[in-house]
Amino acid sequence: MDFKTLLLGGGIVTTGLMSGLLYGWSVSVIPGTRRIAAGNYVDTMQHINRAIINPAFVIPFMGIPLVLGGAAWMQFRAGDHRKGWLLVGAAGTYVVGVLGVTIGGNVPLNDALDAFDLRNSSASAVEARRTSYESPWNRWHFLRTAASVGAFALAAAAALVTTDDA
Repeated sequence: MDFKTLLLGGGIVTTGLMSGLLYGWSVSVIPGTRRIAAGNYVDTMQHINRAIINPAFVIPFMGIPLVLGGAAWMQFRAGDHRKGWLLVGAAGTYVVGVLGVTIGGNVPLNDALDAFDLRNSSASAVEARRTSYESPWNRWHFLRTAASVGAFALAAAAALVTTDDA
């Protein structure tokens, strides 16, 4: 197996892992957290948002565009423009729809939630904090999930299309 194929496979696998994480969150964690009290919700989300900042998440999350971009470059270099453009599309979709949405939408909400002093807040303040966080965060999350699934589909399509010279 050559480096070009390894990069293509790596782009598909890492994008699939991130897509699966985001999709899994959408269909399990979000429905589950809708059922818990505001104080438990805020506490849980504060802990999750802190815990996810670790190398096992951050390295693939931030590195996927590099792998997809490298895979695209290798395909173009080999003369396979079909695969190259699909991978460019996957990388662009991921950068804008996953990284951009996360950095511009989810992270500011996470930071505001993290700064909230749950222990010294009234029940009404906790409820207001949840309300101002949960719906917007979920909307941004569903958008980045859709983008991640789209990026994964484009990367997978790159492995399935015939080469330009076929």
